Order: sequence, then C-alpha cells, then structure tokens
Amino acid sequence: MALFTRKRATATATDAARTTAVLEADPALTRLTGDYTIDPAHSRIGFTVRHAMVTNVRGAFGTHEGTLHLDGADPARSTASVDVTIASVDTGIADRDAHLRGSDFFDAEAFPLMTFRSTAAERVGDATYRVTGDLTIKDVTRPLTIDLEYQGAATDVYGAERVGFEGSAEILRSDWGLTWNAALETGGVMVSDKVKLTFDISAVKAAA
Repeated sequence: MALFTRKRATATATDAARTTAVLEADPALTRLTGDYTIDPAHSRIGFTVRHAMVTNVRGAFGTHEGTLHLDGADPARSTASVDVTIASVDTGIADRDAHLRGSDFFDAEAFPLMTFRSTAAERVGDATYRVTGDLTIKDVTRPLTIDLEYQGAATDVYGAERVGFEGSAEILRSDWGLTWNAALETGGVMVSDKVKLTFDISAVKAAA
C-alpha cells in the first residue's frame, strides 16, 4: 500500500508539472506580448455595495488611465498600473456621489487618486489569470488580488490591436479607512463593509 501511495504522489506531481508547462507555453498568448494602454472609452472600473441590507448600489469611476505589460511566454513577468480619479465616481444619484467624494468616504480633495500597482501575476487556467498588487485608497495601501478572464484579442477598424479582460475582486472598505456608516432601527447598517470591484478592460497595444 505504501508503494502504491508513493506512485500516485509521483504521478500527481508529474501531471501538475505537465499542466504548468502547458499553461505557461501557449503560442497564442506569446503573440500578445507587448506594452498596452488601457482605453478608458471602452473600459469600466465599477463597484457594487449592499445598501440598507436589502438591495445593491452600483457605480463606476468614469475617469481612469493605466498601462499593461503582457508577457505571453512568461505571465509572471506581466505587470499592470492603474490610476483612478476619485472625483469621477458615478452612481447615478448626484447627492450620493457628492457624499462619496466628501470626507465621510473618499475625501477626493485630499486624496484625488486611487491607484493599483501589480506585484505578481500568474496564469491559473486556460483563460484565467490572477494578479496581485498594491491598492491605495486615501493614505492606505494594502494588497489586492484580482481574478481576470481573458476575453480575446482583435484588430479594430482603425488598425489598433486590442486585448480584453474581465475580472473582479472583493474588499472590505474599512481596511482602507472607509468606515462611515449608520445603524438601522431594524438592525444592520446602511452600507455594507464588503464591496465588489469589477473590471472590464480593453487595452490597445503600442505600435512596434
């Protein structure tokens, strides 16, 4: 029985190594290698948060910019850098947006940008990636891991080479000092601590 167990372990390790090699050596992905600029007109950085314990509020940041370096042969060498303008927050309700920009939440005058700088990347499936980096909101920087799904690549009608990703992550806003809340008479709070971040990214490859 002990010999059988060791053989299974060896086979499993071999299979894992083989799978890793396949994931890291994909000619189709190698063609994507290069530097990209995120196209803000065709990208969205959004969020969803629970309101009054009964429904969701959705919003997005209309102004953002960023760059990607994709390495198809070695995904671990890929990088991402994104700057988001806090004042561009939009939930569709002007009073709520003003509250979010104010000192109760983001304090956009004192801290105009939210930033993300990647520190690690890995390919975890045929079309899925995991990117870890430093997310800075206000004066707090903490690690964030984003799960992304590759949506494909195409050349648009203007000749620009594009690549697309969709992804999400969940954070506790209190970890970044966003602690404002109000208790409900029925129990619970006005705004949930958990926030879901969503990313729809279209990036244009730099000309050779």
